Amino acid sequence: MTYLDDLQRDGFVRIPSLLSPPEIAHLRAIATKATTLTRTGGWPHFRTVPKQFPPWPTTAPPASEGGIWGVQHLLHPQMPGRADFARLYFSEKILAVAGELMGVDITTTSGEEEKLVMELFNLLVAPETKDFELRWHRDDIPESVGEEEELRLLHAKSPQGKQSHAQYNLALCPDASLIVIPGSHRRVRTETERKADPYEAELPGQLVVELQPGDAVFYDSNILHRGVYKGKEEGGEESRLTLHGSIGLKGKGSDSDSKVRATAVLQHGVGAWVHRDDAAFGVGERAERMRANLMAMGTGEGIGYSLQG
Repeated sequence: MTYLDDLQRDGFVRIPSLLSPPEIAHLRAIATKATTLTRTGGWPHFRTVPKQFPPWPTTAPPASEGGIWGVQHLLHPQMPGRADFARLYFSEKILAVAGELMGVDITTTSGEEEKLVMELFNLLVAPETKDFELRWHRDDIPESVGEEEELRLLHAKSPQGKQSHAQYNLALCPDASLIVIPGSHRRVRTETERKADPYEAELPGQLVVELQPGDAVFYDSNILHRGVYKGKEEGGEESRLTLHGSIGLKGKGSDSDSKVRATAVLQHGVGAWVHRDDAAFGVGERAERMRANLMAMGTGEGIGYSLQG
């Protein structure tokens, strides 16, 4: 069995020990610094409680109201620790898995067109003082669509079980936040799923994806899933530090599909800084080719948002 076999069957694949203990310790240290900077007002790009999807407010709510649940733009030129985050994001261990799941050979020769596209690299953290839950959703398909349109979109976005992007969570602390319904990426919702409360605590067949530090889960973004995030004590040690990334595949699908993917990526604001003169990474030619492919998608101005809420 391969990672792709698991993804096609279940909609996700868990990869244990993708990072070594020294890598975990180092990344946890710089991720903690990034989170502290954001919690204390020193980093302006974040995800705020109780909002699930972008756009997020420009001012974070106080810790007594949950504060933040994510740090955005780890690859931004002004992010402390950016070079180390970039070395991981563009590393062979990440890109090799992404390439297999997208069904492409990622090896390149001199002068060959780059297949991969830089997309997003963010950090998911524990809210402060209170728990926070995301509703059941598919990332690119609104819950309002009917069965026929839902099935059409599922097939269009993952032909033969392959997506035009690879999305993953990589845990630096023990993490049991992601809940999925295996196999739901290849079928329409059941009547029970359609009628369920958006925050239903228990749906038939659901599975909690448990990760230990260094483990990763790659998943089809249109599997039915939600997040349940346990709050931490205000000012206490970070209890959740999970790197959340995505990597795209250039030129996959129709122009309409490409526009949908551009919206999914650029809605997070990455297009506002990726063109900057100081945005080069200095971690190899492939990183710059992937950045150029992202720049070709545009700046994101006026592109809208995939989901609301």
